[in-house]
Amino acid sequence: MACCAGSWRRLSDSEGEEIAPKRRSPLLDRQGAFWKNAMGFWLLGLCNNFSYVVMLSAAHDILRHQRAPGNQSHVDPGPIPIPHNGSSRFDCNSVSTAAVLLADILPTLLIKLLAPFGLHLLPYSPRVLVSGVCAAGSFILVAFSHSVGTSLGGVVLASISSGLGEITFLSLTSFYPRAVISWWSSGTGGAGLLGALSYLGLTQAGLSPQHTLLSMLGIPALLLVSYFLLLTSPAPQDPGGEEDTETAARQPLMSSEAPESKPDSGSSLSLQERWTVFKSLLPHIIPLVLVYFAEYFINQGLFELLFFRNMSLSHAEQYRWYQMLYQAGVFASRSSLRCCRIRYTWILALLQCFNLGFLMADVWFSFLPSIYLIFLIILYEGLLGGAAYVNTFHNIALETSDEHREFAMATACISDTLGISLSGALALPLHDFLCHLS
Repeated sequence: MACCAGSWRRLSDSEGEEIAPKRRSPLLDRQGAFWKNAMGFWLLGLCNNFSYVVMLSAAHDILRHQRAPGNQSHVDPGPIPIPHNGSSRFDCNSVSTAAVLLADILPTLLIKLLAPFGLHLLPYSPRVLVSGVCAAGSFILVAFSHSVGTSLGGVVLASISSGLGEITFLSLTSFYPRAVISWWSSGTGGAGLLGALSYLGLTQAGLSPQHTLLSMLGIPALLLVSYFLLLTSPAPQDPGGEEDTETAARQPLMSSEAPESKPDSGSSLSLQERWTVFKSLLPHIIPLVLVYFAEYFINQGLFELLFFRNMSLSHAEQYRWYQMLYQAGVFASRSSLRCCRIRYTWILALLQCFNLGFLMADVWFSFLPSIYLIFLIILYEGLLGGAAYVNTFHNIALETSDEHREFAMATACISDTLGISLSGALALPLHDFLCHLS
């Protein structure tokens, strides 16, 4: 009997060993967490910038606001050109597309200017919720708008969503391995390409701009899913070869505690420390401001004026192609950090300013014979802009200490917004001047 009992016990122990789940190795757990976070930040970059990009792609349509009785679309997807000035050699809207750019960027600028002084008091989760709701509201408001003013109100919502999201997610990268910065940057580049391409493709296929915008409501939902369900809580992990980060005691994503309770976070810095960090960032901030000033002066000040007549593409279609090719270049270069790293980003600023001067000269003298040359230049412009963005934030992550990194990332992201705002402000009077030329 004892023998049988012993045999039964051995059998039970053996079965228990087979049934008990095998423990995953710590390395596999860390690798799994790394890839979840990498994909999470890529999707967050994609979703965060998507509404911003779509509004710029739709800028020409928004300003050509022509709603006929019974037409369910607030804009005509292929409008007949109506010159701003009958004697002008340019086919102009009465208002420059820079007006849409300003509505799409000034709220972002305000958020980023104020953020270093108080945004850290608000936990991450409510910020992400506000960002997602504003993105959805922007698509709905512009889709059902009956006036240019209401449409610009929808663009403002997109700006709030993008600006609040960017400063939130870039700050969040300071609690993860530095590799997630390249994934975030690649995602923002993907937003540019997919946003511009989806708007171009759906409107070219015959879908009205209204229905095109409504079809994009799944993007804000994906943003919330990526943050709340995909990202893991910050923890020490470095499977991608990046150095360890001190995140063990830091705030979990779902915590209701305010971020200021985290040790070594930017919220504990004194005003003197913040000023010192800001001054150290100027060599990174100034080139990025110049890059974005030049490229968005081109995009929203000159794209509309680089119009080739006697083509199968209408003026609105040419504008959408410009936006799509620019975003394709941005996506390629923002995804290139593992292949090509650039320390001296001022070189990119000089090249982008040269692009601006060259295309300005073409607007004035019309010496480029083919739209395909413009296509190549715009693709190159996007490559420069994307490379400047991803390398600037990568360099900041490398050169700042752990306790300063969250504040530095949040502060540096004002660079692109400031450059874009300045370009929009100057593009408006340029548009009016050129459109009154005979």
